[in-house]
Amino acid sequence: MKYASIALAALAAFASAAHAAPAMMSPEWTAQACDAWNKDATLANGLGEKWIKNDKGRGYKIIHLYRTDCGEATQTELKIVAKEGKAICVYGGAVQNPRMDYAVDYTMHATTDRWDEMGAGEYGPMKAMMFGRLKFTGPKMEAMSVMGPFEAFLRLPGKIPGDKACPAK
Repeated sequence: MKYASIALAALAAFASAAHAAPAMMSPEWTAQACDAWNKDATLANGLGEKWIKNDKGRGYKIIHLYRTDCGEATQTELKIVAKEGKAICVYGGAVQNPRMDYAVDYTMHATTDRWDEMGAGEYGPMKAMMFGRLKFTGPKMEAMSVMGPFEAFLRLPGKIPGDKACPAK
């Protein structure tokens, strides 16, 4: 009986390790964020008009994000395109577009604690930006014109499980 208990405990530990959440804002986590974006009507529909069309004719917008305490080298990327009147995420993962055009693209970072707070809905984008809790580069006036969808975006860390260890660089 003693050995059976040890074997079950080892099996449980192995199973939980095999199903552990990826590090928050790692490429694997960002792929899940891309899927969650497409399932969120506020993001897909709410950004599908004017916002997604501001792409300088490239056909896409890029969002880079990372956790400040993990460092800029851990940035990941979301690629958003216009499709059938919606803003659809077609890629989430490691950075593929290192050169950003901040007339249309965004880089956002905050500490892990701040991402957790925003993800839990403790506050929205206005408070996050006004108090410097979310560092933001990109077309600020455009972002301010879509506060509802922007808030839905900031809630993604609360919807996608993520380990608090920093992602590998």
